[in-house]
Amino acid sequence: MTSPAPTTAPTTEAAPTDAGQRSVDVLIIGAGLSGIGAAARLTRDRPGTTLAVLEMRDGIGGTWDLFRFPGVRSDTDMFTFSYPFRPWHGETSMGSGEDIRRYITETATEFGIDRHIHFRTKVSAADWSSEQQRWTVRAETDGSPVTWTARFLFVCAGYYDYDRGYQPDFPGLADFRGTFIHPQFWPEDLDYTAKRVLVIGSGATAVTLIPALTENALHVTMLQRSPTYVMALPGVDVVADVLRRFLPAGLAHRLLRVKNVLKFQVIYSVSRRAPALARKIIRGVAVGRLQDEAYVDEHFRPLYNPWEQRLTLAPDGDFYDVIAQKKASVITGTLDRFVGEGVRLADGTIVEADIIVSATGLSMRALGGMALSIDGRHVDVGSAVTYRAAMISGVPNLAFVFGYTNSSWTLRSDLSARLVVRLLRYMDKFGYDAATPEPDEDETDLRPFIDDLSSGYIQRGIAQFPRQGRRKPWQVRQNYLLDLVEALPGNVSRRMRFTRRSRSAVPTPTTVGAPHQAA
Repeated sequence: MTSPAPTTAPTTEAAPTDAGQRSVDVLIIGAGLSGIGAAARLTRDRPGTTLAVLEMRDGIGGTWDLFRFPGVRSDTDMFTFSYPFRPWHGETSMGSGEDIRRYITETATEFGIDRHIHFRTKVSAADWSSEQQRWTVRAETDGSPVTWTARFLFVCAGYYDYDRGYQPDFPGLADFRGTFIHPQFWPEDLDYTAKRVLVIGSGATAVTLIPALTENALHVTMLQRSPTYVMALPGVDVVADVLRRFLPAGLAHRLLRVKNVLKFQVIYSVSRRAPALARKIIRGVAVGRLQDEAYVDEHFRPLYNPWEQRLTLAPDGDFYDVIAQKKASVITGTLDRFVGEGVRLADGTIVEADIIVSATGLSMRALGGMALSIDGRHVDVGSAVTYRAAMISGVPNLAFVFGYTNSSWTLRSDLSARLVVRLLRYMDKFGYDAATPEPDEDETDLRPFIDDLSSGYIQRGIAQFPRQGRRKPWQVRQNYLLDLVEALPGNVSRRMRFTRRSRSAVPTPTTVGAPHQAA
């Protein structure tokens, strides 16, 4: 199959000038969890690599610097969410946003990465030169244009739009006399003490936000169109306490990662293969917490099977507890329109509120919104195929990060960083300048990058991302253990075309009789 990535449409971007141009081996986009982890991997495993990290915000942390709403925390355990090379020392198994931000910042300082971060730098476009075998990246720092060149481009900008969250077109919104906010842009000075708060939505943000709001609000109501699965897990890992007390920190961390990877893989597998059993278990937890079977069946009985959308986690069942204590309540129904005192439902019920929070989800954005081109020709990323869930067919020397949907994001972001390290080492060994994933001619049965979740934000935005195939290495598997086993041998030459600056493609040295391919 001919790679669909480059097209003949010329880029509309103006060619960069040489003024102020900076050059590095690896240019990393994003100083969040993935970007700092990638830089640390390169620093640890490929000493001597020159790198820079471009961050559009003015602080380290990415998502965890952006999200400042009450109660913000990880939605997976911190022993797999943290880096494998830097143990998590926190007391809780699900870290707060502040704790995670501090952990990422300390990692950047420990590995000297903080000296290579360029803040308030927003990347707009990147063009690959086949003649120079390098990327030219255009950006703005504090509004002034700047140009970077790099041998390898590593995009660690996440998968959603930092500039806007998903916001439905609510009829009558202008009529509402209270305060309306989106949690992605939570006002620092918002006072919700003794206020009636309505949270629209039932996903991870709502389930995280509501217990925190109840500490000061008069009452918090969650309005959901349809129920979501909410699992209660211990906030403190007892096994972690024991292991960290008697074992060296590094060994305890590795054992805890193995334990939790296996635990969440079992939960996922049971949910997918025995959904009736998973439903029964989750319902049993909810009934045990709320002591009201009718209430559970009305508000916590989703129409889909577990893990057709992400399971939402509540540490120590705090979300259920505030409902049981009457500090919060749930309404399942359809919003008709906003009115002056709150919202009106389809059945005519008026829900009064002083503050309404629109926890309606994210807007996805591929590669941080950066435009890609090769020799001035636009790259249609959505028409390409992903390689090991980290590279793009037809695009040389570029990797991106998209974590697991059923496990900790960091598990795959670290695998992607390790892939980049191995690929650069391989290219150095054989004198290659560029590596480009090239699918087989018969790799035509393509699917969306994420095809196992029906969540609204996935369905709205996944077409921006490269597609996946049915076979390795074009599959996007949601199984860390299988991906880890495949990564261990370190073979990065499979389905990869290598070139030198002369632009002549060369056969893979490890493949006897590999045919010569023209660049």
